[in-house]
Amino acid sequence: MKYSFVKDFPGIGACDAYIGAVVSGKKEEKKGCIVCELLAAVDEKRFSGKEGQLFSANLFHEGKLVTCVLAGLGEKATPKSVEAAFAGAVKEAKKQKPGTVGILVHPDFADKCVEAVLLADDGFDAHKSEKADEVSYVFYGVEESQAKEGIALGEAVRNTRRLVNEPSNVMTPAQLATEALLAGADSGFDVKIYDLAEIKKLGMKAFLEVARGSDREPKVIAMSYYGNPESPEVLGLVGKGLCYDSGGYSLKPSTGMETMHTDMGGAGAVIGAISAIAKMRRKVNVTAVVAACENILSAHAYHPGDIIDSMAGKTIEINNTDAEGRVTLADAVTFAIREQKATHIIDVATLTGAAITALGNEITAVVSDSDALWEKVQRAAGPSCEKVWRLPVDDVLGKALDSKIADMRNSSGRAAGTICGGMFIQKFAEGLPWLHLDIAGTSYTDGNTTCSFGATGVGVRLLYHTAKNCEK
Repeated sequence: MKYSFVKDFPGIGACDAYIGAVVSGKKEEKKGCIVCELLAAVDEKRFSGKEGQLFSANLFHEGKLVTCVLAGLGEKATPKSVEAAFAGAVKEAKKQKPGTVGILVHPDFADKCVEAVLLADDGFDAHKSEKADEVSYVFYGVEESQAKEGIALGEAVRNTRRLVNEPSNVMTPAQLATEALLAGADSGFDVKIYDLAEIKKLGMKAFLEVARGSDREPKVIAMSYYGNPESPEVLGLVGKGLCYDSGGYSLKPSTGMETMHTDMGGAGAVIGAISAIAKMRRKVNVTAVVAACENILSAHAYHPGDIIDSMAGKTIEINNTDAEGRVTLADAVTFAIREQKATHIIDVATLTGAAITALGNEITAVVSDSDALWEKVQRAAGPSCEKVWRLPVDDVLGKALDSKIADMRNSSGRAAGTICGGMFIQKFAEGLPWLHLDIAGTSYTDGNTTCSFGATGVGVRLLYHTAKNCEK
């Protein structure tokens, strides 16, 4: 995607299409501003500027067809209304197949405008022989320095979408590790990759049990950014990194496997988040950890009924090999605390179908034992335009994880599946403030506001703004 910034709007002519967003009831009179002139000429019955409203017109200017799109922001510009307005306007403008699109940006919401445009014009055609025509965008009214955060977040989400959309024969654990190294070099954070021998030495036995069914070697990816070395606090972001999940011996139906290359959506989210955090030089210390592997049915795979050990020394009865993500996260959380010195933990995972049943595809489920951490995440939901809903941590429900033959079992069954899945991970947080994001429903879409299809990149912006709220 190509884009540039021009401080002063020179008038129409350079671009094939123009987009402007309008607050309801406000008509600014600016000569040479095609959006203002069009708005002044449009009857309020046809376009009033209410939230979600679009108006498109094709004009002839000096023998050239120019498309102009107005997008309504509602009574005031909020992160949500700005994102929806520009995302909808980009899709409307692209119907005319423009080569260049001019975006008239108000400096008060430059970051969110740029972010929304970057996310709206994003697809995945890496494996198609015919590529979609690339559109170039010109942002008028602001300089690039005024939209740094929007660029950082837009690019981070786009990269996360790409990682998650890649099929499992491409995005292997080794390739995911390489992608983390590339992201670190680009954004300015440290990355250390642990191979099989090093993982064994660390005693990450639970993670290795899940990984042993695959011939592809697992990797532990440890990323670090220290933006406030004077603070002892380190925010630990732990992402589920199942590059493919067949369910193992608790085999999924074939239709349930088609999108299981996206089971590393949590890993993609933490890579994207720490990329944006580092690029914006946030004054916070962050470590991001991914235990990357595949859960494959083979003669080497772990079985239902097995009892396995963990890095924390706690034993786990495996009663469902398809509840593997929490098993890998158990060791990843322990690693983040003991090796990376995390002082509070947020884990992100495509963990349970129960989250989709409970909250659908637009709201991320949250399970947490920390009101302070939840407050930071809840506050981050607004600017990130990501919806969250907190479920209870209930000891009575957690008893479903009790085992007669081990310290715990890895699956509680159908009842309270999202809560119990989270509470399993909580057992490895060593009493530190902990919060779990279940993105099973929100990480993939058939189409929403800013994503036409596939991986949404959910979690990147939420984690970034949460880290921002942790600054001191």
